[in-house]
Amino acid sequence: MSDDRYPPPRTDAPTATPGIRPLAVLVGLPGSGKSTVGRMMADRLGVTFRDTDEDVERRTGRTVARIFADDGEPRFREWERAAVRAALTAHDGVLALGGGAVVDPVTRSWLAGGPVVHLDAEVREVLGRPGGTVDRPLLAGDPAARLRRLAARRAPFYREVARVTVTTRGLSAVEVTRTALLALVLDPVP
Repeated sequence: MSDDRYPPPRTDAPTATPGIRPLAVLVGLPGSGKSTVGRMMADRLGVTFRDTDEDVERRTGRTVARIFADDGEPRFREWERAAVRAALTAHDGVLALGGGAVVDPVTRSWLAGGPVVHLDAEVREVLGRPGGTVDRPLLAGDPAARLRRLAARRAPFYREVARVTVTTRGLSAVEVTRTALLALVLDPVP
């Protein structure tokens, strides 16, 4: 399925802040553990998990890497913004955003004051994880150098939107999940 069947997201669409419905929204570098921790949080809370990168892939019938290769980053960011808006207004579980979603000022405005958790992972930690840089278009070539540049550029944006920052260094996914739940004062299902 090609995204030609779907009209592109309107770039002139209203940018009013959608009501944030998710219990938690995870942000962080590519490979920081957002999907893993998000699924664990959702499971512990007895709610569903949603990932905006997966939403874009379902909508377009292509992988994020393929969209980057075929259409470029600006086109992907249009799709991403639409996916974030839809998820913030419709999803009431745990939501993971793509690592670069916070670069968009409109998306940051939507996240302001929400239950946003920044998973703060060090570059070498991400690089050491199995699959940490696989199929990530912005890390192609020299993943270490590219990830360091992304980290430096995006760090202020992650700090801006985060209610809670969880440093992942030395912690298992279970420990990161527990820390995030406690920080947001969310009670797991017994």
